[in-house]
Amino acid sequence: MPEIFAVGAGQVEVGGDGAVAAVLHPTRGHSMLLSDSAWHDPTHYWGKGFVITSRGSHRFDAPAFTRWRSSGIDLLYRFGELELRVGRRFGERWTETYELRNTGSDSVEIGSLAISTPWRDLYSSSRESLRSAVHAHVWTGGADSWVWAVPMDGSGPGLGLRLIEGELWAYSVESRDSVTSSNSRGHLYLHVTDHARSPHALGGQSPVVLAPGESYRWTWQLEWFDSLADFRASWTPLVEAPVLTALVGESLALELADGVTGPSTVTSAEPGVQYVDVTDGKVSSRVGLLFHEPLREIVERRVRFVLDHQRPVELSDSRRFAFVPYDAQTGLRLLSGGWRDWSDARERIGTALLLQEARDRGWCDRAELDEALAGYQQFVLEHLVAADGTVADDSLHESRTRLYNFPWFARFLLGQGDTAGAVRIIDRYYALGGEHFLAFDLGPLLRSLAATTDTATAARMREHLARHAAAFIEYGDDLPPHEVNYEQSMVAPLLELLLAAYEEGAVELAELTRRLPWLTAFAADQPDVRLRHIPIRHWDGYWFGLLRLWGDVFPHYWSVLSAAVYLSWPDEHLRPAGEAILRANLANFHQDGTATCAFVYPSAVNNLSAHVADPLANDQDWALVYALRLGLDDARSPASWWATEAIGRLGPRQHPGVDSLPQRDSATVEEI
Repeated sequence: MPEIFAVGAGQVEVGGDGAVAAVLHPTRGHSMLLSDSAWHDPTHYWGKGFVITSRGSHRFDAPAFTRWRSSGIDLLYRFGELELRVGRRFGERWTETYELRNTGSDSVEIGSLAISTPWRDLYSSSRESLRSAVHAHVWTGGADSWVWAVPMDGSGPGLGLRLIEGELWAYSVESRDSVTSSNSRGHLYLHVTDHARSPHALGGQSPVVLAPGESYRWTWQLEWFDSLADFRASWTPLVEAPVLTALVGESLALELADGVTGPSTVTSAEPGVQYVDVTDGKVSSRVGLLFHEPLREIVERRVRFVLDHQRPVELSDSRRFAFVPYDAQTGLRLLSGGWRDWSDARERIGTALLLQEARDRGWCDRAELDEALAGYQQFVLEHLVAADGTVADDSLHESRTRLYNFPWFARFLLGQGDTAGAVRIIDRYYALGGEHFLAFDLGPLLRSLAATTDTATAARMREHLARHAAAFIEYGDDLPPHEVNYEQSMVAPLLELLLAAYEEGAVELAELTRRLPWLTAFAADQPDVRLRHIPIRHWDGYWFGLLRLWGDVFPHYWSVLSAAVYLSWPDEHLRPAGEAILRANLANFHQDGTATCAFVYPSAVNNLSAHVADPLANDQDWALVYALRLGLDDARSPASWWATEAIGRLGPRQHPGVDSLPQRDSATVEEI
């Protein structure tokens, strides 16, 4: 039988082997951790882990020594010439101290040292997710490392883990494959270092070298907090970056705690993500910044590249005007080979929409864009869109009709002046049951069609919108599953739809505000441009990339769906997060015009090195489409987003997080 310990108003179950099996939420009673299943078993319980060293690699599970206390448990693991002592203490807070000691006669280099933290971050259904699962927001930036585990409906309390001794420099993922697939995030491991597998990850990983008799020690504390803002206000980090993006040549300000040395401003002459370290003389911390070129330069370079490299010009019919994935490693365009997410349709239409956005702004060569778009329109009408408005999934018609595709192709035809074609597609979408499906861009598109068509058609578009919104209000939290059972790209389109209906007077604002925390809960405010306000997505590298890696993709281009909601909200309190999301996605576009469809963020996935930009340019151009569509402006200073007045309006459960200036906890832990 497990031992039960109180942690604040919640409980922790510790198994007979000393590992944590469950953490019970104070008000809901469900575990914040994964439950036993075909792929989650005691070998992945909280506190177990592995090391990779210069003298061999080991996993640790059964302790060599166990001592129970009224306040917790002490454990001793032995492997090779190393021993690991673990102390767990419970009470108002849950404190864990780990100490790895070299008991041999020679120095040992620790290349990776990881502890399992198996958060219940999975999607069995929307209702189960919202009621009994959590989003785990991770930051492993040295001494300032933390994790925020929040119920998926955004309500408190959540469980905050923060490091109070030592440093963490990476996190990795295990158990990601075709079995766990897209509905589970897998097992998350926190690392002192992951140098052995990914020395480049998160700005660089250093090994830990232990001389004979020497040890490395770290401690973290876990506590319940009503909101992310309350958690982040409970300590002062060594460094904070209120703004994480700037144009090349501009400066970003850093806020340093007392006694910390490091740059107070950072400038870069080159575009890209730049990690900056600071130290108090004992430990170090890190932030991740992005310097980018003006949006027009990025767009024009990208358009030039796709016109030159991402059309299958070797074909003899109008399919040569399509846009297809491109492998930057070999310079070859990819053939889908039946893999739908590499086809010549689906999300690839985002590239055509990018050309339209550039054309409509007078960017690039107008004649060349007109020719390319006319050819693409011919391809669409000859191979993808039937006379009744049905949109095929690819030009070979090898797969089922996919409702996601319909609004995208309607938007393209509308941009080409074919309003009647766009209307046929939308009417067909609803004839196929679209009011029970959350395709993207439907609300804004329906309003655009209502504003540009005759009276009868406009009324029908508004009726589609009202019925669709009413259907999903009726669903409540029991949303029908889509390609993933529950995900950010269901909640964001839901809110986008309800926003459009609200603007037409068909929905009360309360229906939106009740669901907004579902969306904001997908993201937090880590001091890394790839993470701050970026919603969790953890399967797109496998489906869309060339490396076929599962695991967190940050930022994924569909994070812009959240930005579309934030920037269209009835007041402006979400605008900072929306604009930050749009700018963060610029990290995925390179100076040579190539791009990555998936930056897989963890240091490793299933023991394979990660923290890598997939070499495939595939469908990420949507990020630029939305940046242009939503009016991202290089002239607008990001620093103005964080004006004191704006921050003061942010509610603790309305926003992914607010930068704060909290106080560092000086609590100590019991020696083990």
